[in-house]
Amino acid sequence: MTITTRFITAAALAAATALPASAQDRPASMTISTASPGGVYAIYGEGVAQLVSDVVGIPTSTRQTQGPAQNLVLLKGGQTELAMTTSGPAFEAMEGKLELAPGDTYGDLRVLFAMYPTPFQMIALESSGITALDQLDGKRVGAGPRAGTGGTYWTRWLGNMGIDASLQYGGIGDQASQLADGRLDAIVTAGGIPHPSLSELENTQDVTIFGMSDETLEGIMEANPYAVEFTIPKGTYKTPEGDLATVAMWNFVVADASMSDDLAYEITKAVLEGNDRMVSTHSAAKGTLAENILKDTFIPLHPGAARYYQELGVEIPDAIAPAGKN
Repeated sequence: MTITTRFITAAALAAATALPASAQDRPASMTISTASPGGVYAIYGEGVAQLVSDVVGIPTSTRQTQGPAQNLVLLKGGQTELAMTTSGPAFEAMEGKLELAPGDTYGDLRVLFAMYPTPFQMIALESSGITALDQLDGKRVGAGPRAGTGGTYWTRWLGNMGIDASLQYGGIGDQASQLADGRLDAIVTAGGIPHPSLSELENTQDVTIFGMSDETLEGIMEANPYAVEFTIPKGTYKTPEGDLATVAMWNFVVADASMSDDLAYEITKAVLEGNDRMVSTHSAAKGTLAENILKDTFIPLHPGAARYYQELGVEIPDAIAPAGKN
């Protein structure tokens, strides 16, 4: 090797080591874990993937899953770079109480941005006569994917209410078809509004979309501190004659603490500043605003995301201030 060659090699090595961490840690591609087809997660996730691909410059694709619980397991296992989750499964993952990973505490879970609230929703064929949750006893009820938000929480909540329904699990799109042809009596789910599968059902079938009683609302919120009262406004769907009362959980896009600060900053900035594009993907993204990061009350912010909020002047509460790696 000549002196010139040695000099060039040394210079190249020096330049490589001088690169910022974000350049060294920048993946060639990424995935965002969503949920089953037919729900808002799948559509919203496509919007995030396209925006990140175009603006951040890293090819990003979606990964269909059973929903938030599986997404968190994949994220912790390094099998996805971004994950969509509701507040309930995130809380349980951090506490080591996630049903898919009992005892496996996820201390390195970090939030990038808030997505939108996920209300819990109920629909039945009009011919069934079902107009309330307490009429589901003994009925065949679709609850979405078993590990999804609906499948997880409806299973617990109906049991706590003493409602002995025959719960069926699977993709919400498939279950909508089963309701339409009479193989299910009702569907209880959780998703952004308007939910594509519910909208399609009311366009093709005579259905009843109903809400929760005050007693049910109070019981759920008392037992689940991450659930909030929510109103599905009149006009969201065609069939209800007024507002529908229910509960909701906020959704967040999360990453592992190992993601570089610069990359977390770029993703957060790209999505929040691309809100018009996100809303054109699905109207639920109207909630994807910087100030809604304050809907998070316990998941630590990724330092890179925190930098972006600080630039905007968003005051970060101590409860979600960036934390170190655990």
